[in-house]
Amino acid sequence: MNVEMMMRNIVVREFDPNKDCLGVEDVERRCEVGPSGKLCLFTDLLGDPICRVRHSPAFLMLVAEVGDEIVGMIRGCIKTVTCGKRISRSTKYTTNDIELPKPLPVYTKLAYILGLRVSPSHRRMGIGLKLVKRMEEWFRESGVEYSYIATENDNYASVKLFTDKCGYSKFRTPSILVNPVFAHRLIVPKQVTIIQLNPSDAEAFYRRKFSTTEFFPRDIDSVLNNKLNLGTFLAVPRGTYSPDSWAGSDSFFSCPPESWAILSVWNSKDVFKLEVRGASRVKRTLAKTTRVVDRVLPWLRIPSVPEVFSPFGLHFLYGLGGEGPRAAKLVKALCGHAHNLAKERGCGVVATEVSSREPLKLGIPHWKMLSCDEDLWCIKRLGEDYSDGSLGDWTKSSPGLSIFVDPREF
Repeated sequence: MNVEMMMRNIVVREFDPNKDCLGVEDVERRCEVGPSGKLCLFTDLLGDPICRVRHSPAFLMLVAEVGDEIVGMIRGCIKTVTCGKRISRSTKYTTNDIELPKPLPVYTKLAYILGLRVSPSHRRMGIGLKLVKRMEEWFRESGVEYSYIATENDNYASVKLFTDKCGYSKFRTPSILVNPVFAHRLIVPKQVTIIQLNPSDAEAFYRRKFSTTEFFPRDIDSVLNNKLNLGTFLAVPRGTYSPDSWAGSDSFFSCPPESWAILSVWNSKDVFKLEVRGASRVKRTLAKTTRVVDRVLPWLRIPSVPEVFSPFGLHFLYGLGGEGPRAAKLVKALCGHAHNLAKERGCGVVATEVSSREPLKLGIPHWKMLSCDEDLWCIKRLGEDYSDGSLGDWTKSSPGLSIFVDPREF
């Protein structure tokens, strides 16, 4: 069958969980063939092909098939997020006894494309492009204004498809920071008090301080109340606030400490597992040795390489932020607390994604060899019917210092 005839026989349709799972898993398996002699990261979706989009407000998975054979797939989800801010003339807030106009978020309907796969035997036939176009049709029908994708900077085939053929433009370059979970617990400084906020308090906190941050989800309450959310934690200098004296976010902001930091923890371990393949026997042995020493002599607090050569889970840290001269140190203390939580729950790593310009990035512990300094987000404007028009074209806006990464899409 020649390429032209095959293209006419390609059918793109909605994923059917009752009959497509085995075909989808086969394509995923064939796509996960890394270059010889190099370390590669593989993902196990734990038998649920839509696990990475099912917690979004709206989602869709499409498959491409030739005859009875599935040869490609794509996932997409939709939500409402902050794309900018405007100054309210009627609403004000007080700081240092001075009344100032309050910045308000500008929202837009945003779609996210992920999990695009085409079987190696059916590449360079336009199947990926066909899947993207069909997904964008659903986005437009749903009133989406912008669509974006995330990919590795060096994934030239993906970058070329989206920027050259689909009309996307390079937009943001956040950093993915990954830290191993050691066999020993990390010490949280005694000068720091950590308070766990309930979901309603966390929502009030985030809406007050982060609602004008790029990509902030309007349905943050759904995120915080999701069963995968393990908690929101606030770090303050010891002696300012405690769990017993905590009286809520409004009381906190009426008399805030000089410095504070906050983050939330998402249980990605129950969504998917990761595995590093391609390591030599020597590297595996050395890694195992560091874990044995760390486990036997935990008081030495020797950093050990986690068991990443077998399937492992992770916790994702999101909603990181803070204020004050000690904010970075308080973030580091929160990351230590999150590490200990991940250790208790059997995770291999903790990870987060922040703007490459994030001021608090220095306080986030990570191993460079496990991290990605510049992930690549590309964006496309699909319509002009949703946002209030006060921002203009978001695709042409300059990056801010921070972004809010939704854990449902990591």
